[in-house]
Amino acid sequence: MPLLDLVSHKRVLVTCGAGGVGKTTTAAALALAGARLGKRVLCLTIDPAKRLAQSLGLDQISGEATRIDPVHFQRAQLSVPGTLTAMMLDTKRTFDDLVRKRSSTPAQAERLLKNKLYRYVSGSLAGTQEYMAMEKLAEVQDDPDYDLVVLDTPPTTNALDFLSAPERMTEALDSAAIRWFVEAFQGGKSFSLNLLARGAQAVLRGLGKITGGEFLQDMAEFVAELNDLFGGFRERAEAVQGALRGPSVAFVVVAAPTAPSLEEALFFSERLSASQMPLGALVVNRVRRRPGFAELPPAARQVEAFLRACNMTLGEGGAERLLRAHAEASALAAYDEQAVLSHLGRWLRSPGHAPLVGVAELATDVHDVRLLGEIGEILIRGGNVSFPT
Repeated sequence: MPLLDLVSHKRVLVTCGAGGVGKTTTAAALALAGARLGKRVLCLTIDPAKRLAQSLGLDQISGEATRIDPVHFQRAQLSVPGTLTAMMLDTKRTFDDLVRKRSSTPAQAERLLKNKLYRYVSGSLAGTQEYMAMEKLAEVQDDPDYDLVVLDTPPTTNALDFLSAPERMTEALDSAAIRWFVEAFQGGKSFSLNLLARGAQAVLRGLGKITGGEFLQDMAEFVAELNDLFGGFRERAEAVQGALRGPSVAFVVVAAPTAPSLEEALFFSERLSASQMPLGALVVNRVRRRPGFAELPPAARQVEAFLRACNMTLGEGGAERLLRAHAEASALAAYDEQAVLSHLGRWLRSPGHAPLVGVAELATDVHDVRLLGEIGEILIRGGNVSFPT
């Protein structure tokens, strides 16, 4: 039971995958499973859809660590000897805290925090949310209040965005354009065109006429303060990313049984391996299972006799409807199984691959802690769908 081992022995679990595959639910279920094993668990979500709060029966989860009231578990008749704390990542707040923490003086921090461009960039720069998720994880993974931290990574169209966030942030903050502006920023805290080539001067003078000199001054101050704050940002980004390579960390990749999702999960798994980051398990979620009756008699009359023997009746035309539904359900289940085997078959046959955990599609969305507990049990027991190899 690989996920039981991960929940029992790892310090950090990172769930990854494209949006819409049940990644947030998987993260919350693993966190609850850890609490049911007696651990003090923090579930850190970045999902703006707030699905984690819904699953836990809460109205919302804020940027403050919120311990789930044991009454929620008692009402669901769940035994939870540990604790479960939930927190939603506030990207700008995390960036602001980082500025205050790394600034040489409080005055420097305040200058940057009040800068108009900083207020825009801190919430919208490409890769900011993913990078700040890593920063927050680096902050909380050593917190003695928790035995286990489960990180639900940002919902992206491409799961690789999470791993590439440090590189993209580094490129944005440690680029030739940034250095170019820094050279034009004098020690007297004013923007100077004297140090720039004539072509650049003409461009910036034209820009100044359109945006106003105040904009150029804000930009200059922003660039200079940020450059001073994040000097050596590349080293910082590498250190944050390096925290995900330790033996106490494991990644759980979540996919749906569709060709694009499985291909991305496989590609992401290979990227993890190339980055020397530990893949703990690959979860294929929402798999359609074959109907409970392995086989039905082929004719409607025989089905009616079969149902009578089981003390079941479906009314007029019920046998035909049952046969059609059975055939459709069997075909869909076969489609999902074939999708998994065709896209992951080579990976499954490779030596030393991470465990594959199949989770069947539920009849309803996970909207309360009772169902979340059931999903957690299914996950740590190794899933409830198996795939032939």
